[in-house]
Amino acid sequence: MTDTSDQEPLCLLIHAADEASLARARNNARNLLTAEPSAAVEIVLNGPAVAAALATPDDTDRLLRLCANTLANQDLEAPAEIARVKAAVLYIAQRQRDGWAYMRA
Repeated sequence: MTDTSDQEPLCLLIHAADEASLARARNNARNLLTAEPSAAVEIVLNGPAVAAALATPDDTDRLLRLCANTLANQDLEAPAEIARVKAAVLYIAQRQRDGWAYMRA
């Protein structure tokens, strides 16, 4: 195992667009945070994954970033404690520009 104590923390953006990929994203986020507790992890959702997340509350909800376009297009409301982003595609591009790693679940 490599000593990462002097390295920048890992920053991973996991993208999920449907119910199956949401389940994988949640599991991947848990696994990463177990292995690397100092990692920064976000799960950005668009499409059917947004409704799936709202229908299945989970301990990873604090990591979610819901696409506001999807919420509006599907006439969905989300609890205030779940973060929203203007557009998933824009958020993904911004995070990658900022040096975050991208993973499609």
